[in-house]
Amino acid sequence: MSQNKTPSDPERSTDTESSLTGKVPRQAALTVVFLSLFAVQPVAAQSNAVCSADNLPSMIEGFFQLTTALGIVGLAIVWQADSLIEMFTLNPEQKKGLKRHKRSAMKSAVVLVVLGPLYTVAGSMMGLPLAQCVDLVPW
Repeated sequence: MSQNKTPSDPERSTDTESSLTGKVPRQAALTVVFLSLFAVQPVAAQSNAVCSADNLPSMIEGFFQLTTALGIVGLAIVWQADSLIEMFTLNPEQKKGLKRHKRSAMKSAVVLVVLGPLYTVAGSMMGLPLAQCVDLVPW
């Protein structure tokens, strides 16, 4: 009794499927490479779309200044609230927790204030398009 392999044989169909699945990632990668070489060129040829928009740079600056101001006001509120609660707290463990919370709020505010100027300086050095036309220094 000899066994003939037929197209409905499960072993043969898995061989065909495995050879097809090996080709799909290769074709997808090749397609991505060709598209990135040819289709991205017109987008790369545009000169700074952010700066050429009408009110976008001023809106970004205003948003950053607003969030920085709200962060500083939030720091002042948290600092004063923690100081007030600390005056009425007798438990030393709670006082340590409040001092830790005040330090954490101060670190967050410092990061918020330093982030804009750091991006402006580092972005202009790296040639980022947003840093060339948007001033993120909050003062």
